[in-house]
Amino acid sequence: MSDTDFMERAVEMSLKGMRGGHGGPFGAVIVRAGQIIAEAHNEVLSSHDPTAHAEVLAIRRATAALGHHHLGDCVIYTSCEPCPMCLGAIYWSRLQRIYFGNTRADAAAIGFDDQHFYDELARGLPERRVTMIPLGRELALAAFTEFRTRQGQIY
Repeated sequence: MSDTDFMERAVEMSLKGMRGGHGGPFGAVIVRAGQIIAEAHNEVLSSHDPTAHAEVLAIRRATAALGHHHLGDCVIYTSCEPCPMCLGAIYWSRLQRIYFGNTRADAAAIGFDDQHFYDELARGLPERRVTMIPLGRELALAAFTEFRTRQGQIY
């Protein structure tokens, strides 16, 4: 299969989810060595889960299929440029490449505007819309201290 074939599948997934009433028109396919190992469409509405974006669900399915949380030998095809949450998940999973169809400007034009997230991330903690309150750092550091001393940690 070609890059275009994989993108066509991502778009098919976006249409399937949208037409089924599962969520917005977003689909994703994860490919390893020329084979699809996971695919998903947006399921925010059907699952009542705001994190059930196509990219996140595809990553969850790919890591389950491979039995590992790193996807460094995989690429992702998405029907739209990933939002900040999905982009974070892509970086955490270590996917090597992102192919995307629609741009974030295209998504904004139909009501999926992520600019406020980008703006919030650029603000300092005191200026953010959601109040962020440091609490219990000394308690929480104990877990980090223990983690640092353990042998064979997997990141």
